[in-house]
Amino acid sequence: MDINFNKNEDHNKMLLSTLRKKLAGIKQGGGAQRLDKQRALGKMTARERVDYLLDSDRENIEIGAFAGEGMYAEHGGCPAGGVVVKIGHVRGRQCIVVANDASVKAGAWFPITGKKNLRAQEIAMENHLPIIYLVDSAGVYLPMQDEIFPDKENFGRIFRNNALMSSMGITQIAAVMGSCVAGGAYLPIMSDEALIVDKTGSIFLAGSYLVKAAIGETVDNETLGGASTHCEISGVTDYKAKDDKDALETIKNIMDKIGDSDKAGYNRTKALKPRENPEDIFGILPASRTDQYDMLEIIARLVDGSQFEQYKEGYGKTILTGYARIDGWAVGIVANHRKVVKTAKGEMQFGGVIYSDSADKATRFIANCNQKKIPLVFLQDVSGFMVGSKSEHGGIIKDGAKMVNAVSNSVVPKFTIVIGNSYGAGNYAMCGKAFDPRLIVAWPSAELAVMSGNSAAKVLLQIEKSSLKKNGETLAPKKEKELFDTIKQRYDHQVSPYYAAARLWTDAVIDPLDTRKWISMGIGAANHAPIQKPFNMGVLQV
Repeated sequence: MDINFNKNEDHNKMLLSTLRKKLAGIKQGGGAQRLDKQRALGKMTARERVDYLLDSDRENIEIGAFAGEGMYAEHGGCPAGGVVVKIGHVRGRQCIVVANDASVKAGAWFPITGKKNLRAQEIAMENHLPIIYLVDSAGVYLPMQDEIFPDKENFGRIFRNNALMSSMGITQIAAVMGSCVAGGAYLPIMSDEALIVDKTGSIFLAGSYLVKAAIGETVDNETLGGASTHCEISGVTDYKAKDDKDALETIKNIMDKIGDSDKAGYNRTKALKPRENPEDIFGILPASRTDQYDMLEIIARLVDGSQFEQYKEGYGKTILTGYARIDGWAVGIVANHRKVVKTAKGEMQFGGVIYSDSADKATRFIANCNQKKIPLVFLQDVSGFMVGSKSEHGGIIKDGAKMVNAVSNSVVPKFTIVIGNSYGAGNYAMCGKAFDPRLIVAWPSAELAVMSGNSAAKVLLQIEKSSLKKNGETLAPKKEKELFDTIKQRYDHQVSPYYAAARLWTDAVIDPLDTRKWISMGIGAANHAPIQKPFNMGVLQV
C-alpha cells in the first residue's frame, strides 16, 4: 500500500466518522428531555416503536434520516423531518414503517415531513410493499401551513395515495398511538385496518378547544375521540390496545396472516462475499474529487466473488458496463470510470466524463438488461458530458439523449449510488432522482450540483467581470479573489451530500460498506412488483 492509499483511507474514514456523529444526533429526535417526557406518559418513542415492531434478526434500512438537516433553524429545526421511515421485515414479511416523532414539535408536519411521507408511500407503491403507519402527530405545523397545504406534492396527496394503494391491493395498517387531528385523521381511517391505544391515542377532526369555539359544545378530548369512543361507539377504529406494545403486537399478528405477493422473478443465487476486501474502498477512493482512480477496483469490493463480466470492455471506456451479483441478486452495473483512457484511435478521454461512445454503450447495455429482466445499478462519479466543438460536431447531444431515453423508459428497477461527483446532465444520464431510481443513496464522499464549486465560481466570476467591462470598469485582484472565494464557499456548502439528503434528493448518506445491504434490500422489495409494461424507447434519432 502506498502513501496515497493511506492518505485516502484517513480522509474517507474521517468522513465516515462525521456521518456517524450526525446520525447519532438525529436519533435523539427533539432531545433527551422530550423523549423522556414521552416515556413518562407511558409511551414509547418513535424509534423504540419501530425497532420493537421490526424483526430483530433481519436487516433494515432507514429512508430520509437526514431530511430537514440544517433547515427550519428559525423554527427550532426538524430532525429527520419529524418522522422515522424504515424498510424492514415484520414476521418475515418485508414492509415499510412510517412513525411520527412526537418529540419534534409534537409530531407536527413541516413541508419536508410531507415530502418524506410521500417518498415512503412512493416506495410502497412502486414495490407493492405493505406500509404501516404509527401515528402520533399534532397535524400541520401552522406557521408554515402555506408551504404544506394546497399543492400537488403536499399534505393532501398522502390521502390520495392512501386511496390508490387500497385499489392496488397494497396492505396499509395504522396504529394511532398519540394525537391524530384535523386532516391527518383521514390517514389511519383510509388504511385497511386501524388500531388505537387506550388513553394515549385520539382521533378527531377538531379538538375540544376548536369544538367549543366553533359550535359552543363543551367536551373533553377522550370523550370526543378516544379509544373507547372509536372502538365502541363510532366504529372508526378496529382494535383497542392497552398500550404501545400491545398495539405493536397486534400489528405483528395481522402481518403474520397476509398472503404472499406475486414475484417479479429477478434472478438470485447463493450470496458470496467479495473476494477483495471491502475495507480497501476507503484507501482507493481519492480524497480529492478531481483525482483519478480505477472504478473497477471499487466494483470488485462491492460484488459477489469480486466477479464482474464487462460488456463492450474495449469501447466507450469512460463508462463501465457489465453483469455481476450483489448478495446473490443478478445486476447490471453502469459505472463512471474515473481513469484517463485511450481509445482505439489513440485519442485520450478524461475519466468521469461521458463521451458519445460511452453514452452509446450504456444505452445498448440498459436495453439488454431490460430484455433480460436484470435490475440496474448505477455507480455515479460523473462530471458531465464532454463539451467542445469536436464533441458537438460528433453529436454528443444526440448520443446523450439516447442514454437519457433508455434510463427514462427502463422498466426494470434501478438503484443509484452516488460515490463521488454527480454534476449537471451527468446526474440525469446516470439515473439521478428525477429518473425514478427505486432507491438512491450517497457516500460521504459524494457531491451533487450543476457543477463543482470551483467551476461555478469561475463561471460566475467571468460573468461579473464581463458585466463590469461593458461599463468600462475592472475588478481589482483583491476584490476578484474575495468574490471568487464567496461564490465557491456557497457552492461548496450546497454540493454536500447532507445538503442533498436534507431535501430528499437522495434517500440516505450511507457507509460505503452498507452499499450491498441497500441494493439487496432494494431488489428484494422490487421483487414484490412484477413488471407491468414492456421496455420501449420510443422515437430515437439513431
